[in-house]
Amino acid sequence: MARRSHDESVSTDWLTLLRRYHRSMATEPLQHLLQEAFPDATELSVEDRTGGGDHFQVTVASPLFSGLPLLDQHRLVNEALAEPLRDGTIHELRIKTKGSE
Repeated sequence: MARRSHDESVSTDWLTLLRRYHRSMATEPLQHLLQEAFPDATELSVEDRTGGGDHFQVTVASPLFSGLPLLDQHRLVNEALAEPLRDGTIHELRIKTKGSE
């Protein structure tokens, strides 16, 4: 097994840090869009599922969803994220929604 040089270790460590930084940078704009669309949300989260900055899991609980069919709830989330979906920022989106109780 070949040993890594110091430069290779530093590069690998830097890439790990960059990926962690990138992950939060990728979720923040989406979080902001959802907060604007659902200001009364009781739960709101955005997770970068793969670390690549384009596969996301969003969870939104809002009184706005109460009484709406699941399809309509998901449509509202898609509308809130229309621009990043359109421009390719979001390649895959998993959505969990629920009405507030």
